[in-house]
Amino acid sequence: MSLSETAYAKINLALHVRGRRGDGYHELETVFAFCEHGDEIIVQKDDLLSLEITGPFAKQLDGQDNIIAKAARLLSEICGAAVHLTKNLPVASGIGGGSADAAATLRLLSRLWTIDLPTLEAQRSLGADVPSCVLSQTMRGSGVGEYLIPETPVTGTPVLLINPGVALSTAAVFAQWDGTDRGPLGDWQSGRNDLEVAARTIVPEIGSVLDWMSGQRGVTIARMSGSGATCFALFETFAARDAAHAAVPSGYWAMASTLR
Repeated sequence: MSLSETAYAKINLALHVRGRRGDGYHELETVFAFCEHGDEIIVQKDDLLSLEITGPFAKQLDGQDNIIAKAARLLSEICGAAVHLTKNLPVASGIGGGSADAAATLRLLSRLWTIDLPTLEAQRSLGADVPSCVLSQTMRGSGVGEYLIPETPVTGTPVLLINPGVALSTAAVFAQWDGTDRGPLGDWQSGRNDLEVAARTIVPEIGSVLDWMSGQRGVTIARMSGSGATCFALFETFAARDAAHAAVPSGYWAMASTLR
């Protein structure tokens, strides 16, 4: 028997950075949303735990100590499983690829082995975004993104994701942040991404992507997700999104999807 799930791509509808903590992390306020598409994971019982990675971005991952293997070790019992990851999302791109992969693995193996999910604290040990990715629902996050409360769903919204093809280190972007608290996050639609300026300093192509997205017909909001470099645009209609998707400049990775 095999089980499969989508590791849903995550976007930050808004991301406010409120300050740098003494432990080196940053206080954040954000709203997470999730796309219907992402990486794909299949698991089946086996004598040992193994991981195979294929897909367009497989070569960018280290299978020997991948976050999927770390996630499996968090479960209370390891009964053995063959895990296959189809890596469809670019790596180090601000859309939670690794966190989503870990979350989907936890969901799948808990079903395969009929055991409970690990505690929230254990999930956070894999990364601050992992608990939100386990839920994969519209949520408001605070702290370093790990404290979650439900947010009004954005289910059914057409979305287009574009990445300029440049991996971007989260640590490097936070190090470039200017340290200015620009205020709390209220309504995400009138919010912002406080890491955009820092990310654009490192990868100027982000500005070109956002300028292009903002100029497309039917766009309601265009922003960078997370620490970049992936950007997203929300559209009024699927037809407008599809027209933009068809016109994406060559050399960019793009994915048309719908918010869950």
